[in-house]
Amino acid sequence: MNKKLWEASLSIKKKSNLYKFEKFISKKFNYKSNKNYKKLFNWSINNLYSFWNSIWDYTNVKGNKVEKFKYSKDFIKNKFFVNSKLNFAENLLSKKDNSKAITFISENGYREVRSWKSLSRNTSRLIQFFKENNISKKDRVAAYMSNQIETVECFLATSTIGAIWSSCSPDFGTQGLIERFSQIKPKILILTDRYYYNGKEIKILERLPLILNKIKSIKTVLIVNYPGKKYLKQKKIKAISFHSLNKIYKTKYNKIIFKRFDFDHELAILYSSGTTGKPKCICHRSGGVLLQHLKEHQLHCEVKPGDNVFYFTTCGWMMWNWLLTFLASKASIVLFDGFPMFKSHDLLFKIAEKEKITLFGVSAKYIDQLRKLKIKIKSKFKLIKLKTICSTGSPLSEDNFQYVYDNIKKNVHLASIAGGTDLVSCFVLGNIFSPVYKGQIQNNGLGMNTDVFSDKGKSLINKKGELVCKTPFPSMPKLFWNDKNNTKYKNAYFNKFKNIWHHGDYAERKKNGGYIIYGRSDATLNPGGVRLGTAEIYSVVEKFKNVKESIVVSQSWDNDVRIILFLVLNKPNSLDNLFVEKLKKTIRTEASPRHVPAKIIEVGDIPRTKNGKIVELAVKNIIEGNNIKNIEALANPNALKHYKNLKQLQT
Repeated sequence: MNKKLWEASLSIKKKSNLYKFEKFISKKFNYKSNKNYKKLFNWSINNLYSFWNSIWDYTNVKGNKVEKFKYSKDFIKNKFFVNSKLNFAENLLSKKDNSKAITFISENGYREVRSWKSLSRNTSRLIQFFKENNISKKDRVAAYMSNQIETVECFLATSTIGAIWSSCSPDFGTQGLIERFSQIKPKILILTDRYYYNGKEIKILERLPLILNKIKSIKTVLIVNYPGKKYLKQKKIKAISFHSLNKIYKTKYNKIIFKRFDFDHELAILYSSGTTGKPKCICHRSGGVLLQHLKEHQLHCEVKPGDNVFYFTTCGWMMWNWLLTFLASKASIVLFDGFPMFKSHDLLFKIAEKEKITLFGVSAKYIDQLRKLKIKIKSKFKLIKLKTICSTGSPLSEDNFQYVYDNIKKNVHLASIAGGTDLVSCFVLGNIFSPVYKGQIQNNGLGMNTDVFSDKGKSLINKKGELVCKTPFPSMPKLFWNDKNNTKYKNAYFNKFKNIWHHGDYAERKKNGGYIIYGRSDATLNPGGVRLGTAEIYSVVEKFKNVKESIVVSQSWDNDVRIILFLVLNKPNSLDNLFVEKLKKTIRTEASPRHVPAKIIEVGDIPRTKNGKIVELAVKNIIEGNNIKNIEALANPNALKHYKNLKQLQT
């Protein structure tokens, strides 16, 4: 039985953006608004072009709209708003007054605010700098920066002139950065001189000579100081300091002239995790990303002008791009840089309280850590302004859904969301009309014809299968960089089902329209030929207080596969037979006998990507004696040593 945890009141529903949108389309089309999400969703996919056209109009996109759509039987050749023109940055610089646009907060408490007026002024100076250094349309601008206000300004200047943005966070090692940026041949590199994590200073400038030696296309280097700190000195490399730009262009502030580019003009290049090979360079289009984000922010997240939005992210994760676009809805954003539990487990909630955050976004792992630490947020913080909590990065378990309502805030819209770098947006997420059920993502995104398929391509309800999207959407990647004939692109999403986007998530669509994600398809377990999701085991294991972290993989064994569970314990070397048997018994009872691991082994660490996602495939490859193709994609590659040549796996 699905347990309902929360539902918006009728008065909230009537004041919602979603209800206003229903009334908006009812004036233009034969549609009667009745606060029924399923009905609205069905209309959006049955009237795909009318729906996206309505999103443009409802959200007041600044641009020249042409209501022309190109249909193709080839999924990725479908075109939205052909010959339409817009400028992405023009839409983000949506206000010009002295009110707050961006707040930066470092882990050490340093705080800085940028007004809308100052944001435009600084962006204008950067535009002049780019032009004087011959950066123009379709040139690549590479950023190796912390999550600070200057990074946003550099992005805005880049998109204003039609250049292509690409960023990596400074926790990427030098080799990881070179593997990514060398593929796209940027003309300019912008980097923060250092960053801080859990009180430790890490100097980035020391990496610059090697980067420039390996990426010959870089002709200009712009160095930004870490907020609140003086520039680190560097003598060997000819570079320009961000601070000097303010002096050079102090008297040269020009009103920004926004040239409008094609709807499909290249906006940014993001990267696949690279855990199975060289990172793929995924190039996204301006118009599609803008429309998708405006839809998600206003209709799914209920963000309104004057709201203050926070998402814990780095510049190397797609959620950074997602966060920035809240500016287009006339909301302000809060950037945090550093360790989210620096000196205090509830640091981010202290910020949420003080900054009057209305939407608070974090990873599922962060919520799980709070639960395990038994942090009772609501006994310390009232969070009066908080309307929405978003969770992403990995599946949010039933226990963590319950934890949010029991220990953070009772009256809040908890929206678990799932999508990815591939679309810089979501396939499934929340909405204000539907209830929140324990353990479930609420619904498909509007206009996103998402489904769950069997291996034979048949639609499934209340059964597990492959997450797919059956019809095109405007934020499909424009292309993969250096991908002749779209070979990599098609292999990534269209190998399994003909002309159907196969996303690579193992999922279940419930009868009520909700979704449960069980992990990545390539990490599913198949003992005896029965397919099991890793999330089903994690949700049981994370209930045990002594388990700090876990990772579960399959090992090829005796002409079949067996399940291996690795644990990092809060009390090291405390894994005994009694605990193992208790764990197995609980998994057998709460999941199924098939989910019970053949081996449970204690390890010292678990490998993760830079975005904090555990890497099951890397562990599987290590224990089966295969090489890891791209160790640089991992945040902690040394963790792999814990899995090599384990005697427990020889029998």
